[in-house]
Amino acid sequence: MKFLAAFTLTPILCFAFQDLGSKYGEWDWLTTGYAVWPMMIGPVLMLLLFVRNRELIRDPHRGANFSQTIKTVSCIFVLPNVFAALGYSLLAVFPLLSCLTILVADWQLKKRARA
Repeated sequence: MKFLAAFTLTPILCFAFQDLGSKYGEWDWLTTGYAVWPMMIGPVLMLLLFVRNRELIRDPHRGANFSQTIKTVSCIFVLPNVFAALGYSLLAVFPLLSCLTILVADWQLKKRARA
């Protein structure tokens, strides 16, 4: 859960510092890429975390919080990555696919665990 929190909060904090620093601090080095790249790297790292901890999803008693949290964070990252793919770089397709993979794989793992 610590890694998931770090992968989630880092892009949000980068966006906040980029917005405040470029608006009020007049820091020219805080470009849009400073905030977009962590947002694009985070879902790929979350997918690796998801694959590594997929046993938690199969066992609903141990991994209920992990499953809900990673699904929620993936849903949050879908829309910004769509905008990043359209407006910033086509490399944002990979994080978008990572988020969708997490959502579908979580559903499939829960479905198999019930059967």
